[in-house]
Amino acid sequence: MNPADLEHCREAIRTGSRSFWAASKLLPSDIRDPALALYAFCRLADDAVDEVEDKAPAVLRLRDRLERAYAGRPFDAPADRAFTAMIEEFEMPRALPEALLEGLAWDGMEQRYQTLSDVRSYSARVASAVGAMMCVLMRVRDPDALARACDLGVAMQLTNIARDVGEDARARRIYLPLDWLDEAQIDVEAFFANPTPTPEVRRMVKKLLAEAHRLYIRSEPGIAKLPVKARVGIFAARNIYDGIGREIRRAKFDSITKRAHTSGRQKIGWIGQSMLQAGLTSVMPYSSVVYARPLDEVAFLVNAAAHPRAAVGWGESVLTVLAQLEARDRGLLEPGEMRPS
Repeated sequence: MNPADLEHCREAIRTGSRSFWAASKLLPSDIRDPALALYAFCRLADDAVDEVEDKAPAVLRLRDRLERAYAGRPFDAPADRAFTAMIEEFEMPRALPEALLEGLAWDGMEQRYQTLSDVRSYSARVASAVGAMMCVLMRVRDPDALARACDLGVAMQLTNIARDVGEDARARRIYLPLDWLDEAQIDVEAFFANPTPTPEVRRMVKKLLAEAHRLYIRSEPGIAKLPVKARVGIFAARNIYDGIGREIRRAKFDSITKRAHTSGRQKIGWIGQSMLQAGLTSVMPYSSVVYARPLDEVAFLVNAAAHPRAAVGWGESVLTVLAQLEARDRGLLEPGEMRPS
């Protein structure tokens, strides 16, 4: 990996994702550097889609970037070159970044999610895929460790969704399960017009954080299956993101008029807690939870990472979504005609 490209990735994370930057500093350099290359590519990909009004061209551009990276001919950009070097060094299964791309394509299609399971499916793609890729960077292919890493990814994304309810609504986005809104008799368009932290909305945020907390707890035994030198950093990521959830709880689940933030002092405290937890993993036996079946929504990621040669190339669901996006970009489909997989 070119040192200048790596420095560019460091700067992108330092300024764009303070939580990940704080946790990454606890990883050993042989894991931290490729992790920064991975996260920089994923973060820049997410920003490229999130920050533009017409998302279809941005997603299709990412498809081309991913295609070029796996062909060993990256676009002439530091994040792309570093990502390509990471793919080659660690034999990164292509299905994992493809899953991330599919999640971003769902955003491009303005997809909404009917059930909590559907929200977990989205979270699997935009967050658990990154967790599975982090395991690959640690040269961990154990299915149980991968399943728990995917639990952690879903938990983090659910925390993000809970934190951003108001911000998303003002941008006419909704990630809360639609059946929850139906049950509360809340019309989505009315909510967009006047997002308010009503008792019903607060209960939804509370339920989302309860599911996230369940998965944070379930993820912990898997950290004991990771390399010893990486455990503090992963515990820190888990604790920092869970800390965001605690700030939302402190605000009485109002994530519309307020946006949860964590301080540097809090992060230092969670890092100290992470050091203690990592030390205990060396002397405590595995919890039986580590062997729990993966969530149905993440099982395809576990299989892809554990058996990297079993599936190559674009998955059928990804191709379907990208084909629809391309048709929309060419004016052959209206947004209402999109048919999410």
